[in-house]
Parts: sequence; C-alpha cells; structure tokens
Amino acid sequence: MNYICVNGKILQEDKPALLVANRGYRYGDGLFETIKVWKGNILLQNQHFERLFSGLSLLKFEVPELFSKDRLLKEILELCGKNGCENLARVRLSVFRGNGGLYEEARKPGYVIECWPLDESANRLNENGLVIGIFPDARKSCDRFSNLKSANYQAYSMAALYAKEHKLDDCIVLNTAGNIADSTVANVFLIKKGVITTPALSEGCVAGVMRKYLLEKIPGTGTEVKEKPVTIEELENAEEVFLSNAIYGIRWVKQFRSKNYQSIVTREIFQSLIKTLIK
Repeated sequence: MNYICVNGKILQEDKPALLVANRGYRYGDGLFETIKVWKGNILLQNQHFERLFSGLSLLKFEVPELFSKDRLLKEILELCGKNGCENLARVRLSVFRGNGGLYEEARKPGYVIECWPLDESANRLNENGLVIGIFPDARKSCDRFSNLKSANYQAYSMAALYAKEHKLDDCIVLNTAGNIADSTVANVFLIKKGVITTPALSEGCVAGVMRKYLLEKIPGTGTEVKEKPVTIEELENAEEVFLSNAIYGIRWVKQFRSKNYQSIVTREIFQSLIKTLIK
C-alpha cells in the first residue's frame, strides 16, 4: 500500500483526498515540484523551494507561516520513509489555491505530497540516446507566468502523447516566435564548437532547477555557456544535445529528425557535475 500526504495528513493513496471544488483540479490553479530524494537527502532543495515560494508569490498566494520549507522537507522525508523509498525516490509536491469558484477569495495554499521508488538507472547517464521531435500543435507563451512549473500542464501533456504516438522519447515545445522553449519534462541544451547554449527564460521555458544548477556550475569547468533564443536550425546544426531535469540530471539526445549527435562533452558534464550530486 502506498501513502500520500495531504495538507500534513498521511492517507492511503486509493482513498478520497480532494474535493471536486479543488482549484487545482478545476483551473490548474497551482504549482508543482518534481523532486529527487537520494539516501534520505533532497537534492537541490534550495533551488526547489526558492522556485516554489517565488512562484507562489507571483501567483498571489497568501502563504501562512506554518507552510514552510522546513515543514515540507520533514513531511517529504517522512512520507518517503513510510513508502520505503527514502534511498532513491521521485517526489511530486503539488500546491493548489484551496477550493472554490474562479472569483472566490481563496488564497491560502493546500498541498499534496506523493512519492515513488526510482530505479538505479536514474543515477546513470543513458547509454541509449534519446530520439526527439517537435510538437506541432501548441506554442508556449512568453509572459510573467511562462517560467512557472504550473499545474496547468496541457501543452506538455499533449506533447507527451504526441511523442508516444510517433515513437519518440521526448518532444520539443516551441514558443510563439517559433523558437525552442523546452521539452515535455526537461530543459534543452545544445553544444557546438565548445559553447553550450540553452533557451533564455525570456523564451518561455520552465525555470528548471537542474537548468539553474548547470548554468551556475558549467562556467567553473572552463566551458562557455549562453542563454539566448535557440532556433530549430541551431538544433539541427548542433554537435551535441542534452536535456536536463531534477530526476535524471541530464540525458543525452542521440537523434533529431535525420541528425545524429555525439555525446563527448555531455558525458564530461555528467561526470563532473551530476555524479557529484549523488556521492
């Protein structure tokens, strides 16, 4: 039996937990964090909670004092222990704006914590490179809310379905200018002539915690990294491509359309910056 935590209470996951008036369910009014737990530690915890509370402020939540980083850390690790996955787990922390209609004055957060065991392969760089494509049916906006890890995940959900239907491992989501924003579950990095580039936050990508970590750490390896608009043509002409997220760190992309990529620099980054997180 797996358990979940709802507003601080441990419940069986197959029992009713939320009302149909839940604003996260009705409107996608909320945020979520996907978190990796390794040997009883929450990886990149400062980045996760900085992003969460910054997002709640932007969305005008009224955050009570008891809804704190320390409390959430404690409840996440307790739930992982309850479900027997504290050594290696994927955690989803979902935060929503209470219950009610669109114009009601619900502002205080409610939350759900879920966790599942992860396979050890999540700590290794994928040997079989990913095959990716472009999702053609949606465009990501570039506004104040675009960088949030929003509960309103429709475009990414449809992109994931598209990838499955077309036998792809992941899909690139474009912004309204036709440039690359991110993928269904990750940020996108290109490598060419020793320079690493990734779409700037102004391009509408989710502000990934692993993305932020890599942008802080890569310059220390002696490699130049740039945030800028990235076109499909640049993706096709890159020498290497990798995707980043909090669960896998980075994943090597082998192919986009007819273009095949190397993994030399990608492997070096994994060894120097990702493996050090799980020692």
